Amino acid sequence: MHLVVDRVPVIDLFAGAGGLSLGATAAGCEVRLAVDNDRVSCDTMEANPAALGNGSVLCADVAELSGQGLREMAGLDAADPLLIVGGAPCQPFSKAAYWVEAGDEAAYRRSRAAGDAVERPAPPEFARPDARRTLVEEFWRLVDEADADGFVFENVRSITHPRNRPVLEALETAADRRGYKTTFAAVNAADYGVPQRRQRVFLFGSKQRHPDAPDATHAAAEMAEDEGKVPHAAVGPALAPYAGEDFFEPEEVVEGRWAEHLKTVPPGGNYKAHTAWGGHPNPTWETETRYWNFLLKLSPELPSWTVNASPGPWTGPFHWETRRLRTPELAALQTFPDGYRFEGTRRERVRQIGNAVPVLLAQRMVEAAALALDLRIEGRQLAAA
Repeated sequence: MHLVVDRVPVIDLFAGAGGLSLGATAAGCEVRLAVDNDRVSCDTMEANPAALGNGSVLCADVAELSGQGLREMAGLDAADPLLIVGGAPCQPFSKAAYWVEAGDEAAYRRSRAAGDAVERPAPPEFARPDARRTLVEEFWRLVDEADADGFVFENVRSITHPRNRPVLEALETAADRRGYKTTFAAVNAADYGVPQRRQRVFLFGSKQRHPDAPDATHAAAEMAEDEGKVPHAAVGPALAPYAGEDFFEPEEVVEGRWAEHLKTVPPGGNYKAHTAWGGHPNPTWETETRYWNFLLKLSPELPSWTVNASPGPWTGPFHWETRRLRTPELAALQTFPDGYRFEGTRRERVRQIGNAVPVLLAQRMVEAAALALDLRIEGRQLAAA
């Protein structure tokens, strides 16, 4: 069971394709304004007005906005309640951003593949410069200037890495000093009904009381009954509606160097099916010489692995039928509603979907933050989806 919040006004920063906005709408909030600087993402949000509660879309750089300006564009007075949500671009904090520099990682992998006994190089002590890291500061600036009653900040799990943690801690410290009660949560989307294992972190803030991080509702099948939870959602049922030829996309066809290898990778497997460790009679690779998602295939009985915003040509997850996932299938793994329209080329659609917060996860997280505002709480309960 979960409570539903009655029309708390929301502004979504770095809105992308609208995952957090959709989640906020599903939670019972009212999205007044969604902001992003990517024109294609703004086109996507504008193409789905009903799904976003008919809120306004602003295509702009957040660094050029003010908190007062946000309130005005959202149709809110200074005294009106406000929840600001957003996930500053995660690329500066992703695992790819803190691999070692100067090609050392690639050299290590080549040496391993050649059979040389080499040690993996350590990652650098400090993060490489990236202007997008300052967008976390811009998020906080707008929360503070708008005098929001609360906020939800979302990002990748690796923002907690020692090299990135100071950015997150600075946000927590600034919020604490301004009187916000904050709560941190590291979550797996699969634990909230999303058919995808996707690790993310959330920082909740409220001026009224400490938000309660939402309890997980799902667990691995072998543990669910003992924990009183629902088994993780599998990808098979999630993708079934899009299996027909009506959803065919030319880009789904896999051709090229490793196409024949991919055909013989079993569902749930990866390149290790072609190693001696995997029992292959004529191995092509040794284990641990490729990234784990190289030739990675989904298993229809399990949740998906994280879908990527910019996958390489041999980066999974691939469909168990040896093809790339169709864009509506990727959207389903992110729990976007059926028929949600994504604008742009296939590459742009994949990028938008991969960068999004899963809608069902966003609903649970925004709901938790809105409830902590103690504003306009509707005293009814609905069964969890």
